Amino acid sequence: MTALMHEIENYWENRATGYSKVNQEELQGVQKAQWLEEFRKHLPQKNKKEIRILDVGTGPGFFSIILTEEGYSLTAVDFTAGMLEQARMNAGTLAQEIDFMQMDAQNLRFADETFDVVVSRNLTWNLERPAQAYSEWHRVLKKGGMMLNFDANWYQHLFDEEKRREYEEDRRKVEETGMEDHYTCTDIDTMESIARRIPLSPVSRPGWDCQVLDEIGYETVEVDLNVWDRVLSDVEKLNYASTPVFMIKAVK
Repeated sequence: MTALMHEIENYWENRATGYSKVNQEELQGVQKAQWLEEFRKHLPQKNKKEIRILDVGTGPGFFSIILTEEGYSLTAVDFTAGMLEQARMNAGTLAQEIDFMQMDAQNLRFADETFDVVVSRNLTWNLERPAQAYSEWHRVLKKGGMMLNFDANWYQHLFDEEKRREYEEDRRKVEETGMEDHYTCTDIDTMESIARRIPLSPVSRPGWDCQVLDEIGYETVEVDLNVWDRVLSDVEKLNYASTPVFMIKAVK
């Protein structure tokens, strides 16, 4: 493991409990139904138990929990033991139906063409080798399988003055409303230090992703820049106004 990956692991290990509270709020709030509605638009229309889904970077388990409740067959991987522990706790009795595994998204220990669907949220931006991760996800997908990746240009404001102004305006509006600031309530210094050294922070996405996915060999690649409006809560929309979540749908 490189020094940077070790630092990333430590950051998320230390943040596991706090991040888990965010997932718990999502499971109890409007986001659960909104995300499920989004998935229903894209997932294959066949017997759900026959659809094997890999949730990469599951964190505290939000995607795995809601999709298992829907009847799909889930395998959930994360780089940190703490996140997986929180995911099992959040899943409750559903935990016995989800195959939780500690694993690097950039080096998956699965055979070729194992899964029908790969899903991920807020992960690729935080990887040391995101192109390698995309290649691995392509490898473990069956022919005709689908990848759904939800992400954003989370720390582009560290490299772009206009984005910095927009980011600071988000912070100001959040403070004015009295809402919780999803940035400053974390160890922001450590996260920004990491963000300055990972490759995707200064990159304009999802343009970069589309190019890489095409080079890897996905048959089709589609982008939805408006998915944030359908799946985020009002609090999230205010916190992340300058960094809207996008969706990338790629079929092998």
